[in-house]
Order: sequence, then C-alpha cells, then structure tokens
Amino acid sequence: MDTFKSIAAPSEGLFKDNGSRFIAFAYPVESEDQVKEIVSSLKKEYHDARHHCYAYRLGHRGDIFRANDDGEPSGSAGRPILGQIDSAGLSDVLVVVVRYFGGIKLGIPGLIRAYKTSTSDALASARVIEKTACRNFRLRFAYLSMNDAMKLVKDLSLAVTAQDFGLECVLDLRVRLDSVDDFLERAGKIEGSSVEETID
Repeated sequence: MDTFKSIAAPSEGLFKDNGSRFIAFAYPVESEDQVKEIVSSLKKEYHDARHHCYAYRLGHRGDIFRANDDGEPSGSAGRPILGQIDSAGLSDVLVVVVRYFGGIKLGIPGLIRAYKTSTSDALASARVIEKTACRNFRLRFAYLSMNDAMKLVKDLSLAVTAQDFGLECVLDLRVRLDSVDDFLERAGKIEGSSVEETID
C-alpha cells in the first residue's frame, strides 16, 4: 500500500483545566527539519508558556516518530499526543501542545487527559486527506525520444514537477511507490535516456 492518511492544513485545539490552558497545534509535515522549524517558531511566539510538548509521525509507513515531554513528567505529554495521532491513523503529522500553567498541579492522570484531549480536539477539526507515497526521479532523454517519454508520463499518470526541453530534455517526476519498478523498466527502454533518483 502506497497511500496513507494525513491532514491538509494546520488546525488548533484547546483544553482547560484548573486554570491551566493546553493549546494544541496540528501541522502537516514531511521532514524532521520542518518539525524543528515549527517547534522553534512556536517556542518564540509562545515564549511565556511553561511547556511546549510535541509528537510527530512521518512517512507512509509511519516508521519515523518522536514524543517529547519538554519538562513535564515522563510519559505524561509526548506519548498521549502521539497516541492520538496513531489512533486517528495519521502520518506526516506534527502536534505541538503549548501549556500555560494555572497554578494548580494536575497530577499525571490529569496531564495525560489534558494533552490527549487538546490533541484530539486539534485533529478533529483538521481535514483528513489521502496522500500517496512517492519517490522523485529525474529523467533525461534526447529530443527525438520526446513522444516515448511523454507516453510514459501519461500511461503511469506521473506528476511532472519540473521540465526543461533544451538540447537535452529533462523531466523531474514524482512516481508512486507501486509504480517505481514499472517506471524504471520502461524508462530504461527509451533511447538515449538516463534516470537518477532525486531528493526533495
């Protein structure tokens, strides 16, 4: 399976308990670099908050993930956030919960409920989309092979992300995971062609 569920755009959720406010921000993300940028910008924007706890899961298999308690008792923040991402069956998602302390300690069960509920609220208001896992390739070919190359693009419904038809023709393509073998085999038969995998 090369499809998975994610969210279309950022969304927010809120939970209040005994004066403490838990503001949850959910984001669609595709890399750990994006995660770092978002977390650091939220820390700047909400610099007066006590905690900025977060969790994320990335990739079509969801095999890249992390949960961070940011000073809350171990397992009381990051894990409940990740648990909500997982129970919604999502990947390529980051949720950051910003906590303003209200002066009354909530205890570990109270914290777990707060981080869980605020995350669930943010994800419930997000629009869920289906994403297709792809790999990126650069196909080079001679101008005389243009028809063969364009037929390949059409037959496999490939997304063209960039193109250059100069002396040498170049197409940057996104290829669904379940079409990669077929793509490589057919691209190899185009006269004068070469294929290299590219990174976003």
